[in-house]
Amino acid sequence: MDKLRVVLLFGGRSSEHSISCATAGGVLRAIDRDRYEVIPVGITRDGAFVLEADDPERFALDPAHLPEVVDNGTRVRWPESASSRELRVTDAAGDRSLGDVDVVFPILHGRFGEDGTVQGLLELVGLPYVGNGVLASAIGMDKHVTKTVLEGAGIEVAPWVTLTRAGLAADPELWDRRTRSLGLPVFVKPARAGSSVGVTKVSEWSDLDAALEVAFAEDRTVLVESAVVGREIECGVLEGRSAGDVRVSIAGEVVVTGRDFYDFDAKYLDAPGVELICPADLGEGELFELQRIARRAFEAIGGEGLARVDVFLTGEGFVVNEVNTMPGFTPISMFPTCWLNSGLSYPELIDELIAVGVARGSR
Repeated sequence: MDKLRVVLLFGGRSSEHSISCATAGGVLRAIDRDRYEVIPVGITRDGAFVLEADDPERFALDPAHLPEVVDNGTRVRWPESASSRELRVTDAAGDRSLGDVDVVFPILHGRFGEDGTVQGLLELVGLPYVGNGVLASAIGMDKHVTKTVLEGAGIEVAPWVTLTRAGLAADPELWDRRTRSLGLPVFVKPARAGSSVGVTKVSEWSDLDAALEVAFAEDRTVLVESAVVGREIECGVLEGRSAGDVRVSIAGEVVVTGRDFYDFDAKYLDAPGVELICPADLGEGELFELQRIARRAFEAIGGEGLARVDVFLTGEGFVVNEVNTMPGFTPISMFPTCWLNSGLSYPELIDELIAVGVARGSR
């Protein structure tokens, strides 16, 4: 059987560049080389598409030296129109073909990749790709829009206020009243960032301005959100190969014991004070309800391919925190761990995502 030619697209211009590279290392290490020919394409922090080495060790997640895509002088060129699937590269030896692409696997986190921008590029040139489309990617990236859509679908979310610098400057007293009505503590978050980048927990109103500055450094729109008291539960969602076939994994739990919250260092740099438990200790009815809500949330944003749905389990039920359309995908991340405990290994999960992307492209 001929191998499928897969473009693994990673890096990017967002603050989550290194996490995307670490995910690429995990995929390069695990993908079945008997089934796939992999073309690693990195995006530098400046946005250049370069041909990368097919070497997972280059992208290992080392807290002392985070991986990144360095401009090596090559330039990858996408097809000139939807009538071709040929990928080309220009390097010191000249211009050459990398062959026709069967599917692109964009494992990009954050803006300029997870937000529908790269998905739009792939749609324009007619290349099939893994994961969510333009609309779901854009919705999932923007926390304000996600909450608005989920609330409209009857799914409970934490109360929030959305701020811009212009709005604050125009009527500071109004926005101060609205923000303080949430009560303490609150979380201050950039509207369009992931991996807890730019997030601060505020327990005193005197700390709010500093937290806003941290968040505004990441995005021009910021959310102030009520802190929800409850267990942090996550589960994975996969689109099936047939339209309308959606599966939800078992659940995992994030137990925070020595930190304010599950921040970037705890997620990726092995900082202490956090334990990931999978499967989570849930009753049969609780798991069923969580899976029902996760499926509804996925469908509400127009999800395709995959997502991780994060919720809080409170005394009154589940509150959805986020729908992540390209979740952390390193072998130890919660998304693959939940699927592993649901009977799908990391290489099998990669197979399934690629198969769904190819099938959707053929439709």
